Amino acid sequence: MTTPAEPAAPPATPVNRLSPLRFVLVFGLVSSLADFVYEGARSVIGPYLATLGASAAFVGTVTGAGEAVALVFRLGTGRMSDRLRRHWAQSIAGYAITIVSVPLLAVATPLWAASLLFNTERFGKAVRTPARDTMLSQAATDMGRGWTFGLHEALDQTGALGGPLVVALVLWLGHGYRAGFAVLAVPGVLALLALAVLRRLVPVPAAYEGTARPRSLDVSARLGPVFWTYAGFSALTMLGFATFAVLAFHLQARHVVSPATIPVLYGVAMIGAAFAALGFGRVYDRWGLRGLLTVPLLAAVVPFLSFTTSTALVWIGAAVWGVALGVHESTMRAAVGDLVAPERRGAGYGTFTAVYGLAWLAGSATIGALYDVSVTAATVFVVAIQLAAMVAYAVLLRVVSRDRTDR
Repeated sequence: MTTPAEPAAPPATPVNRLSPLRFVLVFGLVSSLADFVYEGARSVIGPYLATLGASAAFVGTVTGAGEAVALVFRLGTGRMSDRLRRHWAQSIAGYAITIVSVPLLAVATPLWAASLLFNTERFGKAVRTPARDTMLSQAATDMGRGWTFGLHEALDQTGALGGPLVVALVLWLGHGYRAGFAVLAVPGVLALLALAVLRRLVPVPAAYEGTARPRSLDVSARLGPVFWTYAGFSALTMLGFATFAVLAFHLQARHVVSPATIPVLYGVAMIGAAFAALGFGRVYDRWGLRGLLTVPLLAAVVPFLSFTTSTALVWIGAAVWGVALGVHESTMRAAVGDLVAPERRGAGYGTFTAVYGLAWLAGSATIGALYDVSVTAATVFVVAIQLAAMVAYAVLLRVVSRDRTDR
């Protein structure tokens, strides 16, 4: 008598060897090293383009376009992340694009080439971010989304501080912008190595999810009215929020501080962003969307500080600008994970960031063009837009309240 063959055992599922907290911490290290690279470049890209003959309007348009590239292309990369589910491959590809593009600025002599490389670096961010944020959101199931994204953003900003300071040191030692870009290749290589190690330690971040049901405001298979209202509010806040390159252009054009001081100011902004990410992450976990009124208030104050010729005020302005950015890149990202169903999270992140990326492009270009006319015109525009954002915020709270009542 023959013995029936035993059914083949299912293939073993790869095991994550790090806890969710450690996963977030190590990913924060990877992001910190990558930020060292591209934030070092962003801290001086405005003055660098000015040395190549750019105007304030051109700087505002190019850097605004860069932010739009980093955000709008996520409409496609977010959906690709949902469809292919190859989050690690997509993240690694995006980091690689950024890490190659920045050092190449050291050999980019024409204005068009430098502008193209800046936008290529931003495209790398568009490729990796939806997949990366999806993995972070999976690890956030038990930790709380506000705290998870706030912690990651705070670690991220340590590199955003280090990169500008290293570039400032290179400039202080008498070397040019190109030498500063070349030095940034070193942390870039380290970022890729750290990412490869993390990929081996945590092969399936999705395994973190499912142990607890995440809090949700409007979870459905589609992007619902709360999501779109929230995206509209966020877009308005970015429409009245200049890129740092426009602020840095002002500092150089008016000779407010030395060229070597500008990246240090950017470093101060990144410190503000780090503390804001941690603090507002906790606020979001406790109070939800109600803590976001501070975003338009902070953004409205920035031009009164950063477009002056007072050294003391521009230092304060850099910190305030950084705090506003920190809330955008942590707490406002965290909320998307609660507004969208897990299987649509990549599309949710991609759509959300595309909407406010387009707004940032339009706003930054407009602020730069108005600055060429007068500082007052640029300031009035920012304040008017942020007042409109406050109205949108009130509408958002009503839509959220109605959604909860209906359910």
